[in-house]
Amino acid sequence: MTSALAEAASFLFVPGNRPDRFAKAAASGADAVIVDLEDAVAPAEKPRAREFVRAAWPSLAAHGIPVVVRVNAAASGFLAEDLAALQGLSPRPVVMLPKAESAAHVARVRESLPDAAVMPLVETAAGLRAIDEVARAPGVARLAIGHLDFMADTGMSWSEGEPELAPLRFAVSIATRLAGLAPAVDGVTVQTDDEPRLREDTLRAKRFGFGGKLCIHPKQVRVVKEAFAPAPEELAWARRVVEADAASGGSAVKVDGSMVDAPVVATARRILARAARR
Repeated sequence: MTSALAEAASFLFVPGNRPDRFAKAAASGADAVIVDLEDAVAPAEKPRAREFVRAAWPSLAAHGIPVVVRVNAAASGFLAEDLAALQGLSPRPVVMLPKAESAAHVARVRESLPDAAVMPLVETAAGLRAIDEVARAPGVARLAIGHLDFMADTGMSWSEGEPELAPLRFAVSIATRLAGLAPAVDGVTVQTDDEPRLREDTLRAKRFGFGGKLCIHPKQVRVVKEAFAPAPEELAWARRVVEADAASGGSAVKVDGSMVDAPVVATARRILARAARR
C-alpha cells in the first residue's frame, strides 16, 4: 500500500459511466478518486462503464493520486466481469469491495488481481460480524463503512448524530487497530449543500479514530480535508505537551492545568506526525 492511499482523507466518487467527469474528479483536490462500477451505474450500463475505465486509465493514473475502483459485490453476478476488466491496468487499481463479508470475498479479488490493494466496505450485518476476519485478509489496505447499505440491511434508521451507528464505527475502528491497517474511511454525507452537517459528520469520524471519508460531490472535499487536518489549537497544544515532556525528562508534568503522562504524550506526537505528513 502506498503512503498516499494510507494517508488519504477525502475519497471522491465519480460514476464509471461518466468519463466526462473523470478528469474533473481527479483535479478536484480530493486525496483519492473512486470510479464507481456499482451503485452509480445501472446494470445495462456496466459493460460500457468498464470500457470507459480501461480507456481512461492512463490519464487517470497520470494525476498522481490513488485511483480506486468500486467493483460490484461478490453476490451481484457482475464481479467477475469487473475484475477481468481491471486486469492488465498499470498501475494496479485499488479495489473497493462492497458488502465484504469474509476473507474469501477479499481472496476472490486477489485471485484475479494478485497485487491489488483492497478496501472492503463493511455494510451488512454479516460484514460486521466478520470484521476481524475481513480486516486481517491478505491485501486489505483500509476498511471503509457503507452505513446507508448497513441500515438497509439491518432495518435500522438513524436519528440526529447517528448514535445508532456508534457500535459499527467502534467495531471498524478497533478491527483496524488490531489488524494494523491505515485508519478507516467513514461513509458519505448525502446532504451536499449542508456544510455544517458535513463538518460535524467528519469530526465524528475523526473522534472514532477514522482517517478518511467518502465524498459524493466535489464541494465536499475541502470541508472533509479541513476537518481531518489538525486544528491550529490542536497543534499548539501538542507542541506544548511534547516540549514539556522533554523538559521534564519523562516525568509526569502539568500542561494547561492538566496532568500529562505517556498516553497523552503519545497522542500529541501522533497529532504532530499527522500534520507533518499533510
